[in-house]
Amino acid sequence: MAGLRLSSEQRGDSMVVAVGGELDLVTSRELDEQLTRARRERSKIVLDLTAVEFMDTSSLAVIVGHWKRLQSAGGSLLLAGARYRYTKTLWITGLADRLPMYDTVELALAADGDAGVGGAG
Repeated sequence: MAGLRLSSEQRGDSMVVAVGGELDLVTSRELDEQLTRARRERSKIVLDLTAVEFMDTSSLAVIVGHWKRLQSAGGSLLLAGARYRYTKTLWITGLADRLPMYDTVELALAADGDAGVGGAG
C-alpha cells in the first residue's frame, strides 16, 4: 500500500498542492482537508498529480467539488501532471475534457485559470 503524501507550497499568487501515492475512498478525506486549507489562502490552486499512483471516483468527487467552489468564487483549480495510467478515472468520466489540465506545474502556474485544457495527455 503506497499511502498518501500531501504537501502545499505557495508560488506567487497560487498554491501548489502536491499529491503522491493513492487517492481512494480512505485518503480522499485528507485530500479534501488539504484543498480546503489551500482555498482559504489562495484563489488559484494547482493540483500536482505527477506522483499519483492510483485515483478512484471518490477522490474525483473531492476535486470536482473544490473546482466548482473555486470557480463560483472567481478562482481556479488547475490539474498538472496527471498520467493516464494512474488517473484513468479523469478520462473515463469525461472530466479530463472539462477540468483545466496541464502537463506540468509550471504550465499550470503560467495559465490564467480560464484557459481550459492545456495539453495533458
